[in-house]
Amino acid sequence: MECRGSELRYKEIINVTDGSRVGYVGDVVMDLEDGKVNALVVPGRLRLFGLLGREPDTVFPWSAVRRFGADTILVEGTQLRQRERRGRD
Repeated sequence: MECRGSELRYKEIINVTDGSRVGYVGDVVMDLEDGKVNALVVPGRLRLFGLLGREPDTVFPWSAVRRFGADTILVEGTQLRQRERRGRD
């Protein structure tokens, strides 16, 4: 199965540990020197319709990815890193 980077935005991430729906892929962290994907990032949810900003992004390391499907990506892990959104300069 082939998948382009732009198609990842339409795949939903599901945590197989507890069955929760985390969200859709918003970004990919890559190592350009090695050409490897290091992590998948799900943007944080809006707080009060976006007026109060967003929750922190959820970052899934590539080692947590278990399976790619046509519409979903299954990840495993209870300890997921969170990162704050950086402002645009």
